[in-house]
Amino acid sequence: MAERKGAGPRHREGFEREPARRVFAAELREVNLQFKDGEDEKSPSYILLPTGIRANRIFFIGTLTEKERRGDQNIFYHARISDPTGTFFVIAGSYQPEAMQQLAKIEPPAFVAVVGKPNVYQSPSGAVLVSIRAESIVTVDADTRNCWVMDTAKSTLDRLDQFGSTEDSEKAKAHYNTDPEVYRKMAYDALTQLKI
Repeated sequence: MAERKGAGPRHREGFEREPARRVFAAELREVNLQFKDGEDEKSPSYILLPTGIRANRIFFIGTLTEKERRGDQNIFYHARISDPTGTFFVIAGSYQPEAMQQLAKIEPPAFVAVVGKPNVYQSPSGAVLVSIRAESIVTVDADTRNCWVMDTAKSTLDRLDQFGSTEDSEKAKAHYNTDPEVYRKMAYDALTQLKI
């Protein structure tokens, strides 16, 4: 699930699965821009990360702290998963039955790895929130979680090193008024919380 360098619209020959971006919860919390790459109804949808890259799917590892089953006929789960920087909000329902069945079996607290599609929405109170529709969710051990924190810190710093030199990072700079130092500190703070 390595990240692709650079950014901008993708030119495809046949089907190509989107790479899952590694992103900390604190950065995802700041996202409020979602767009489609094309006019077609089936065109892929992306969020724009403040560090300057688009994401159709994300990959993260954290601690499942809470899950709740909802619905009677259309059953789905809401889950809260925390990394060293904050909380991800995850939904798993009948549209991804494997993810829903996997989540149903996992009891908190547990380290879990999730791949899913982010979605920006507005709550009734007007707050802009991001939830992740899980495609897969599995339990992992602490070493795997620590590797993810290190990889995600590196991915974040790599994006910041390219900040201002790609089309997406220019958009992020204009939309979010991104201060790269905020996200550098976030990455370093996440690393300092590791107990290796």
